[in-house]
Amino acid sequence: MLLAVAVSILAGVSNVVSRIINSNLAQRIGIYQGTFFNYVTGLIVSSFFLVLSREQFGMSFSKFNNIPFWAYFGGMMGVMVIFLSNYMSPRISSFYLTLFIFIGQLFFSLIIDYFISNTLSVGKVIGGALVLTGLVYNLSMDKKSKPNAESV
Repeated sequence: MLLAVAVSILAGVSNVVSRIINSNLAQRIGIYQGTFFNYVTGLIVSSFFLVLSREQFGMSFSKFNNIPFWAYFGGMMGVMVIFLSNYMSPRISSFYLTLFIFIGQLFFSLIIDYFISNTLSVGKVIGGALVLTGLVYNLSMDKKSKPNAESV
């Protein structure tokens, strides 16, 4: 249990750190180029780990017919997330960006669960609503605490 918690925390930290690195790369070479090199680097590193794991890639071309059409949009969604993250990272704080991504993942997973398994987790809806309420409250408090440009 402790190992799972530690790995989860490290995954969250690596997510924020990678967003910052990707954002800096995008500012230096451009958003499109930064997104491209992010995916090329990810392909190389994941291929390296696939070779190191010595697992067999048991996917034949005949099995591609059994994959639902919508499953191929995962890569496109990943590109959009990296692109938008690279665009937004320099514009808002890492804290807010992490919360926005978390809220988006939570509510979109609720939508997917509802349409695929016809279930709706009340606990997740309440938890997401509480996080969203806290985010809106925090944003409104930040807006009030910043001095207005006209009054300075």
